[in-house]
Amino acid sequence: MLCDLTALEMRRSLLQGDISARELLDAHLARIERTNPELNAIVTLVPELAKESAGKADNAFARGEPLGLLHGLPVAHKDLVDTAGVLTTLGSPIYRNRVPDEDDLIVERMRNAGAIMLGKTNTPEFGAGSQTFNEVFGVTPNPYDTSRTCGGSSGGAAVALAARMLPLADGSDLGGSLRNPAAFCNVVGFRPSAGRVPSVPNTNLWLHMATKGPMARTVSDIALFMQVIAGPHQLAPNSNSESPELFGGPLQRDLRGVKVAWSPDLGGLPVDPAVRKALAGTPDVLSDLGCEVVEEWPDLSAAPEIFQTLRAGMFAHSYAPLLEKHRDQLKETVVWNAEKGLSMSMKDHVEACYQQARMFADLQDFMSDIEFLACPVTQVPPFAKGIEYIEEIEGIHFDTYIDWMRSCSDITTTTHPAISVPAAFTEDDLPVGLQLVGRSLEDRSVLELAYAYEQATRIGERRPPLLDS
Repeated sequence: MLCDLTALEMRRSLLQGDISARELLDAHLARIERTNPELNAIVTLVPELAKESAGKADNAFARGEPLGLLHGLPVAHKDLVDTAGVLTTLGSPIYRNRVPDEDDLIVERMRNAGAIMLGKTNTPEFGAGSQTFNEVFGVTPNPYDTSRTCGGSSGGAAVALAARMLPLADGSDLGGSLRNPAAFCNVVGFRPSAGRVPSVPNTNLWLHMATKGPMARTVSDIALFMQVIAGPHQLAPNSNSESPELFGGPLQRDLRGVKVAWSPDLGGLPVDPAVRKALAGTPDVLSDLGCEVVEEWPDLSAAPEIFQTLRAGMFAHSYAPLLEKHRDQLKETVVWNAEKGLSMSMKDHVEACYQQARMFADLQDFMSDIEFLACPVTQVPPFAKGIEYIEEIEGIHFDTYIDWMRSCSDITTTTHPAISVPAAFTEDDLPVGLQLVGRSLEDRSVLELAYAYEQATRIGERRPPLLDS
């Protein structure tokens, strides 16, 4: 099936003239028709617009025009990013009929590279929480077990990829929204370094924790995607100035002697025994690749308070006006987070910024000798889709709805690049991801290690059972 090819394989076939953009689109629309009713991953579908774009792509190929890196590849955009003329609800009943006039930058870059937009993928309300459900479109379940959650907040994107409805999908990550659903759905999600993928428009020019990024089924496809969405922009002063071409070329690398710090629990976080057991062989795989694995971990103890404070400030800025007019239409966790931000002082915010800078410097020092960190992406395997969030792990009770995702949010606070790569399955046949973290701004190196791990394990090739039924 065409839908089972990687993005790179699809691209090669398109450029060689073996298939047309129309044929590739039709194959994916058929897959969506078959699987999406059960999975609810793509919540807004625009087939006529996609067919028009595919026709233009084929005409450009026939005329011998220069073709973009994503020429003819079907994609969908997270329902948090604006798409001109296409419904963008943010997963909120307040915006259930909202149609933007302009594209966000990531959408514009993908379109200019020749991608064919099929529609929008599901997300929790305003992307809040690692469980994909909302009152507008409902729940998106896990394709490997539809009684379980797919994670979030880029859950619809991860499910669409796993079910082969798409070869590529964009997402965004604050507390783990690219990494968590990738781990739960056996695909790849990459959180780039701060500023690597600029956000435009953006109401905070110096925000370093939230980022947009790529999702795909293979690390090589992530590298292709990064060549399109990375790169500086004049309206994003914190964007990285390096050319996105650095993600081009083969990802093979000699890893002999490369030092990797491994921790099965990120230095002491509660981790479900099923996750620990599934990832127990990780150090051996890394050693077989030539890496020198050490059981050390940096001091990230300040991360939770930093993350909670800065996140709450963001929520206060974004949603305080909605609290006044639409409080009854906001889910409880969004209200709590916004009110927490409103109750904070300027001193609280400044202290968090100071602590973040200090922790960043300490981590850079720790990684002067150690090139990578390796750890679980999630502290639990996919849980029942009727549970909004995890309240307890290994007897440790959590105070807030985001505490169970510290395995991702602690890393977020460092602003270092991090990837979720398929790593194992639990005894209940649920996906588990490995998180690899690199030095600041050394994004390509993270892809190189992830590629080597992917090739050694081939876990990402395991398809959801529903595709074979």
